[in-house]
Amino acid sequence: MQRRTFLKSLLLAGMPMRVLADTAAPAGEFFVFIHAAGGWDVTLWADPRNEKKGIIHPAATDNTDPSQVRHWVDAPMEDGARTFQLVKARSGAVFGPGIGGLLDVSDRITVVNGLAMNTVSHPDGSAFSATGRHLVGGRSPAPSIDTMVANELGREQMFPTVSVAFPSSYVGDGLDRRVVPLTVGQIGSVSRSLARTELYDADADRDEVTALLSQEANDLASRSAYPDVLRGVGLQMESLRRMLGSKLSDAFSADALRKAHPQFNYKGRFHGASSVNAAFAVDAMKRNVVRCVSFSLGGFDTHNTNYRTHAQLLQETMDLVAILLKSFDDTPHPTLVGKKLADHTHIVMVSDFCRTPQINQQGGRDHYPNNSALVVSPRFKGGLVFGKSDPEQLLPAKVKKFIDGERAIAPPDLLATFLSSFHVNPRKYMRDGEVVPELLKA
Repeated sequence: MQRRTFLKSLLLAGMPMRVLADTAAPAGEFFVFIHAAGGWDVTLWADPRNEKKGIIHPAATDNTDPSQVRHWVDAPMEDGARTFQLVKARSGAVFGPGIGGLLDVSDRITVVNGLAMNTVSHPDGSAFSATGRHLVGGRSPAPSIDTMVANELGREQMFPTVSVAFPSSYVGDGLDRRVVPLTVGQIGSVSRSLARTELYDADADRDEVTALLSQEANDLASRSAYPDVLRGVGLQMESLRRMLGSKLSDAFSADALRKAHPQFNYKGRFHGASSVNAAFAVDAMKRNVVRCVSFSLGGFDTHNTNYRTHAQLLQETMDLVAILLKSFDDTPHPTLVGKKLADHTHIVMVSDFCRTPQINQQGGRDHYPNNSALVVSPRFKGGLVFGKSDPEQLLPAKVKKFIDGERAIAPPDLLATFLSSFHVNPRKYMRDGEVVPELLKA
């Protein structure tokens, strides 16, 4: 095959030219990856269903408590119960009442519906959403999206990735050891790991030592035939110097973060404790010490009567993301003059899968191999809902002719598209997935 014919075939298949080359990745970008752990009900926010159709049993006043859900407006059903009216955004997109505070910024969000999960296992669904690959032998065979991004854009950052109970994985060839996710159970662990005793030395002593070691490493690198490792040591020593000198242990404690960022709902019924992670993202990026912050929000696994509060749970989730976005709007970019963090910060929220269309005998919903995802990024089209599920059984519907034929969009496609928006070739990290240009700004 001639080179021109080969390139043309790729273009006809919908893969942008920028994916084919390892163009220099942009600097100054920040990332937040959120995992809605347990599997959410997409019919209450991203893919709203308020009719009994096929096997769909919609949320209604007999199975859901809408009293605290701001966007719930009753709509009568034939059996006398009341379901919800669809919520129409300024962008023209239609949502369910669980959309919460994101309704006010709907022109900035990208929703992907009808994601084909091909699994109803929590570990497998979490790994598939974060890596684009299913588990092999109970282990992830590929790096997670936060590791991929950190390897491209965060290797020289003090903390390339801080992962708080997110399904992060560091797997595969070509990964820099500096981008191993700093995985913690709660953000206060970061503060404790940075704490240093002054029993034997003080800050000034440590600063002198780390400065000396950094300079020595750089001197050796200038005379070495293989300078990369020594330069890496020098960068690490300089990062250590910055860590110790900037009192990060104080700034990243949970108490300090609550005081510094009172806009988050730390008393929330479902995500009060997790709001500290969002505050950490703002503070760490404002200080330019973290490239990626990844964290999980729990409580979505509603098999029993706790489904009654699922709409409230989703509302609080979307409120948290809306507050996070507003915080980035209000925070200057640490290195780009005249820019806000929101101009160069990218949020992706995924889940294991979705809930079944029908209510079970315990008053809850079970696992279902469909899903939705949320992206808030200046590189993605805002006010867009892409993908769909079939009208009767809520299974992923075919939406696009990919290289391997007409099919539904899947997590690898979303991750590949996200990487390509930063001029990163997805094939460097991913076996599967095709770029979806329809999601990206021109």
